Amino acid sequence: MKKLVLETTAPFQGLPELVADREGLFEKEGLQIEWVERESDDKSTHVNVNTPKGLNPFSSHGKMLEQGKADMYNACEWGNYCRVQETQVGSRQVGRRGIVTYAAIVVRPDSPVYTAQQLAGRKVGVPFYAGTHYLALHLLQGFLPREQINICNAPSGSRNRFNLMMNGELDATTLTEPYITLAEKRGCRVICSAFYHGTEVASDRVDAETYAAFNRAVREAVRRINADKKNYLHYFIDYHKAKDPEIGTLKPEDLREGRLVVVDPAPIPADELQRTYDWVKSWGMLGDTQSPLELINIQVQSHGHAAAQ
Repeated sequence: MKKLVLETTAPFQGLPELVADREGLFEKEGLQIEWVERESDDKSTHVNVNTPKGLNPFSSHGKMLEQGKADMYNACEWGNYCRVQETQVGSRQVGRRGIVTYAAIVVRPDSPVYTAQQLAGRKVGVPFYAGTHYLALHLLQGFLPREQINICNAPSGSRNRFNLMMNGELDATTLTEPYITLAEKRGCRVICSAFYHGTEVASDRVDAETYAAFNRAVREAVRRINADKKNYLHYFIDYHKAKDPEIGTLKPEDLREGRLVVVDPAPIPADELQRTYDWVKSWGMLGDTQSPLELINIQVQSHGHAAAQ
């Protein structure tokens, strides 16, 4: 058995991996999975911090890999471009993960905001370098000039940001499931929402053969989830309910099946790689990267996916 150490992942960003582990699919591929905790300790918000410049991109995702304590992690594709630019251990992206994450910008029930255009100048709390940070920029720039987009630094973890919004410290925030469902049950309004891709990042200890075995297990998990999505919605509740009893009040049928989208893991398409790189760079990031090809391990990505089919 080949041991593969993964950073912990929540269902909204890693359901196929969790299913593959629980249902013995990794083991069938000769992989022994070990999970290491990577949750951020910083639960504070900084309303005057409006840019990720100078902040640590490894405050949550990637921090265990950077310390040599993990072999792989998955996170949003945009943030991973920035992380591998800053890596001190030579990590690289090796392809897209199996889940396409759904997320939303949400406001309190008493908010005067009903449309994205009305968020001009208002404090929208996002976790910098995480997926909903970049998603908020994508969503809001369709309605507002960039100078009127007022994102601010809020902690990782939807529960933390939800509490800050409900306490009035934020005008709006970004959430993922199951917290979007919880927010709706509490009377909050979804202002805008979308899906986004994430990628796997691997250290140089992960070769193409190991990554192919990983992908074969994930592909089978994707097949099983797509065959019966209702049967896997409980993962979104079970993952959180021990630490968050309010999530335990939700039932799987409360969650919208259409928000769960899983696909076979695959290489990042070349045209999308370039467009994403250009867009992230337009927001003042990736200043030290001359080409998006510097951000991926082409050999492991191509062979690791081809051998998994």
